Amino acid sequence: MFCHTGGIWSDISQLSANQHSGQSAFRARTTQFIIPLLKRFSDKGWFQSMFVHEVEARKDAHSNLLSKSETSDLYKIQFHNVKPECLEAYNNLEAEVQSKLHLDQDYPCDVVGSWNTWYGDQDQAVHIWRYTGGYPALTECLTKLNNNKEYLHFRKERSKMLVSRRNQLLLEFSFWNEPTPRNGPNIYEMRSYKLKPGTMIEWGNHWARAIKHRQEKDEAVGGFFSQIGDLYEVHHLWAYKDLQSREETRNSAWQKEGWASSVYYTVPLIRSMESRIMIPTKSSPLQ
Repeated sequence: MFCHTGGIWSDISQLSANQHSGQSAFRARTTQFIIPLLKRFSDKGWFQSMFVHEVEARKDAHSNLLSKSETSDLYKIQFHNVKPECLEAYNNLEAEVQSKLHLDQDYPCDVVGSWNTWYGDQDQAVHIWRYTGGYPALTECLTKLNNNKEYLHFRKERSKMLVSRRNQLLLEFSFWNEPTPRNGPNIYEMRSYKLKPGTMIEWGNHWARAIKHRQEKDEAVGGFFSQIGDLYEVHHLWAYKDLQSREETRNSAWQKEGWASSVYYTVPLIRSMESRIMIPTKSSPLQ
């Protein structure tokens, strides 16, 4: 047994020497790589240079960079979920009040469009309002409406018909068509995108180039981005004669050079998206 002990220790010593030699070589190679790297980042600090990415400060808010500078229009979108048995009565009541406000020159607002959701959330009404003059116009309208007994009665009656409601204040993308009244019959698609925070400028840059591929058949109605409410949300509004023309129009976009690239670069910016197919109400300026 003792005759083998020396051999074992000899093997261990040789293994240790080899490991030591290997470690020394490894340390030498590592030092050769690390020291220049440390010198490179010595002015910033190792951890700061690894984890902090300095970005040049933006010169203006994205709302000013992306919206139309020649107008100060503000938009409001409303989503009203209606009790199923009350939808017809709701549409009639809403049409009556909308017409009065739309035609009354004392109120600096007008109805862009009103719809019922066909595919998507059922028994839902969607309205888009435009306030000419921006936030001051919105404030003026709200002040006047809160002192309008007829409107207060309307709100009380409407509340009996609703399950829930929400709204957003929006601005219009500068590169989109301004929504104007159109004759029907049409169906409308609202595609809503919730973007990753900080990506709105990039989204706008890509869509400013992409929108030209979707205007040949006059399907582009309006494009908006949120200012108050759910933030970093975009709404694109499209008009089609029917679902078949929608399918054909969307498929034809893929044949145009540049469209696939726009989709490729904008998809990673999206957190979630939703499509609503909507039917205009009888009183909607967008038919």
